[in-house]
Amino acid sequence: MWPAGRRVVSVVPRLALTAARCTATASGHAKGEYSTDKETHFGFKNVSEEEKAQKVHQVFENVADKYDLMNDLMSGFIHRAWKDQFVSRLQPRPHTRLLDVAGGTGDIVFRYIQHLHHASGGSRVGAAAPPKYATTDSSTSDSSSDSDSESSQRLYEISVCDISENMLGVGQQRAKALGHHGIDWVCGDAQQLPFEEGEFDCYTIAFGIRNVVDVQKALEEAYRVLRPGGRFMCLEFSHVKNSLMRWAYDQYSLNVIPPMGQVVAGDWASYQYLVESIRKFPDQETFKEMIEEAGFRNVTYENLTLGVAAIHSGFKI
Repeated sequence: MWPAGRRVVSVVPRLALTAARCTATASGHAKGEYSTDKETHFGFKNVSEEEKAQKVHQVFENVADKYDLMNDLMSGFIHRAWKDQFVSRLQPRPHTRLLDVAGGTGDIVFRYIQHLHHASGGSRVGAAAPPKYATTDSSTSDSSSDSDSESSQRLYEISVCDISENMLGVGQQRAKALGHHGIDWVCGDAQQLPFEEGEFDCYTIAFGIRNVVDVQKALEEAYRVLRPGGRFMCLEFSHVKNSLMRWAYDQYSLNVIPPMGQVVAGDWASYQYLVESIRKFPDQETFKEMIEEAGFRNVTYENLTLGVAAIHSGFKI
């Protein structure tokens, strides 16, 4: 939940060009992006693009408060190791401009900052950057005091973009508790990112790309906002090749996770969708080809836990 008097209501673009290019709704979805006639899937159900966009937004608004707890319970805490490996493969370096999409709770960027913290010998890291969101009370925005900003070592520039205000709210609360300042929390759409072309050195998305309405468009947007030489990295659930392992995994995820969601979060339907969405996502080779089709080169993937998840990587060359 959001702190009292604080709510991301819109993206405040850097330039007028951005505003003309992408106007976001209060939910973060781009206006006019989704068709009421064109059909897609929401889990195992066929729905219109617009309906899926609305339903996905509602899912993450619903699960935000229990999202991290449920990830721990559903994966037996293994998602933490996957994310650690993901950030390790990224090899964070000082002064990199990072965009983390669908990362509202901050799990990836906090690990990224921690890697930089250790690399700098344990000194304090931070960055002062203007927020890209409007708030009802400017005194509650996620920016440090002037003295705090001036004393921060400007080792990173990070933007987190998510369609869900509630997920961003969780991330901002966690950032404050951890003492991480200068992160831009942006309510926006992965299919029409409110950023300039070539603005970032690295684009990351973890367990989010399968939830966008048009995966190919999201990949093309990732390509657009990266500078030449920039890196795309995606951590996503994938397809288990071993038939016995796949059967056991299917039994667990389809029959255990939704009831667990009901018990822990009071929400069966959202977790039923999340499980079904994994089955609808392309396998490793197909997704690799989609990344290449978006323009990326040197595309590779690495299976985690026998393919339950996979790390995909590509470069804008």
